[in-house]
Order: sequence, then structure tokens, then C-alpha cells
Amino acid sequence: MPSFPKRVGAMTISRTAITAAAVLASALASPPAMAQNVPDLVSRTAFRVCEDPANPPFSTRKKDGFENKIADIIADSLKRPVRYFWAPSGPGFVRNTLNEDLCDVVMGYTIGAEMVQATNPYYRSTYVIVVPKGSPLADVQSIDDPKLKGHKIGVFEATPPTDAMLKNGTLGQAKLYPLLVDHRFNSPLDAMLADLKAKVTDAVVVWGPLIGESVKTSDGALVMTPLLKDVDRPGYSYRIALGVRHDENEWKHTLEGVLRKRKADINRVLADYNVPLIDNLGHLIPPATATSEAAPKIEPAATGGDAPAPQAGERSKPVPKGFQMPGPAPTNQ
Repeated sequence: MPSFPKRVGAMTISRTAITAAAVLASALASPPAMAQNVPDLVSRTAFRVCEDPANPPFSTRKKDGFENKIADIIADSLKRPVRYFWAPSGPGFVRNTLNEDLCDVVMGYTIGAEMVQATNPYYRSTYVIVVPKGSPLADVQSIDDPKLKGHKIGVFEATPPTDAMLKNGTLGQAKLYPLLVDHRFNSPLDAMLADLKAKVTDAVVVWGPLIGESVKTSDGALVMTPLLKDVDRPGYSYRIALGVRHDENEWKHTLEGVLRKRKADINRVLADYNVPLIDNLGHLIPPATATSEAAPKIEPAATGGDAPAPQAGERSKPVPKGFQMPGPAPTNQ
């Protein structure tokens, strides 16, 4: 999983892929997926979702992740109860769950991943930099910002920012955190935040939806700034969709209708979890705008064009604690 929002292929940053050892241990210790009841294709009595049971803030067995909340919204429109099939993310997730008809949808799938047929996206997000309050790095909007030189940056290994850091000479001073872990037993994000608090690192660069809630609950101790100058770089921003089986076009269209109808409700959940949302031109969508019925539509592909100037009063709109509102992203050269 070279790029890590939710899933790229069958692997994710957030649901994060697990190590080969953990995969083997899980296979030996846990009953195979087929040991559970295998239902028919696309249930008409339940909204069947395959999820990772230990992947906050995205999904948990307690159903308190933001994908759990979005699943509830979709199920409400479908007039069906949510039924989960739990499985740890990692290699083979789609093959052993969705493709085995153990569920009808995978939440939070990256558009462009060929393992599933993606619906239209319901949000787009990007990488962010998170620093302690008062840090001189709080206004950084690009991994290439000269201000980062001489500072120790925390970053997940094998993710797009590491490529840029290698090129600009800052990777040597970075602290790398493992990407392939079993989240039931290990949380690299917690270690990353602990190091930031202890001043082992000066900043961390990570996928925004993964860290947004931690920033919100830090009581102002942390500031998150989207890397808006990098959103058009390959692997720095993603459109996130629902994943369904490739031959189920009617089901895909049904879900897209629900996503359109409940767009404002879904955005309220994302805003509550402090997920940074960006539009097709790479602009940050203020939470007050994102949660309105007139929220910008996220297209499957960027439309291009220059970034317009912010509207008068835009910066006065309320934002979550610790959320830095930068200016508009410049046109890429």
C-alpha cells in the first residue's frame, strides 16, 4: 500500500495492512471467513458491510468510527439494518470478504483501486501536517517547504511524503513509523502522537482523516494544516467511495442515489471527526459549507483550473479546534 488513505487495493493506511507474521498468526488462530454464515448476493433485508473491527477513527467493533456512522446513514435511507462482517484489513481483504459474498459493500474505498467497482466519491481528503500549538511550522502547506529543514518530522514509512522527503533531503532527519501492523495489538498513530507530545519530533505528516479526530480532542494542543500545495501530486489526495462487486451496477446506482440524498448528513459526520475535506480544485471546504445542503460536489476526477480567491468572510466560518485554515492553494507550476 504505497499511498494510504483507506484502501488502495486491499490495503490501507487507516485500516492499515497487517504484517506477514500477523496475517499468518491470524490465519492459524482465527476461523476462516467461510466458517461464518455465507449469505446470498446483495441482501434485501440488511445493509451488509465488511469492516475492520479495530481501526479507529474509521471503524470499530463498538461501531463508533466515522465509517460506522456513515453506514448507519446509508442503512437508514435503505430502510435496512446494518449487518457487519468483521475482518482485519490487509492482503486478501476484498477477495475473502466482498468477493466471497460475505457483505455487499466496503466502506471508504479509494477510487482507482481495481479490486472493487467504486461508487461516485462521497468525500475527498489530503495529507496534513500536525504540530504543537505555537509551532513555527503551523503554516506549512507543502512537504517541500524550506522551513522543514532541520526539523525532525514523523511520517509513516512507504507513503508518498517519504518520496518527496527523500528528494528534498529531509528524510534523513525523519522518524519513520511502521505502516504494516495489526491494529488490534499496535497503534503507530498513538506512538506518533506520543513522540510529538514529548518533543521527540517537531511535526508529523499523515493522511488527514486518520489524525483529524486526535487533533480535535487535543483541546487545542495540536494544530492541523492540510498540505494544500501538494494536493495535485500523485498520492497526496484521494477521492473516497463505497466499493461494490464489479457486476452489480444496479446496486452501485442505488448507493450513489443515497450518497447524493444524504450528502449533508455524511459531511456532518466527517466534520464531527475533523476530517479535512477538499473540493475538485484543491480548496479546503470549511465545515460550515461542507455540512450545508449546498456543499460542493466531489467529482470522480479533478476538473482542473486556477484556484479562485476565497470569498469574503470565509475565514470567519467556524472550524474545529486545532484546524488551521490556510489560504487558497496556488496553481501548480
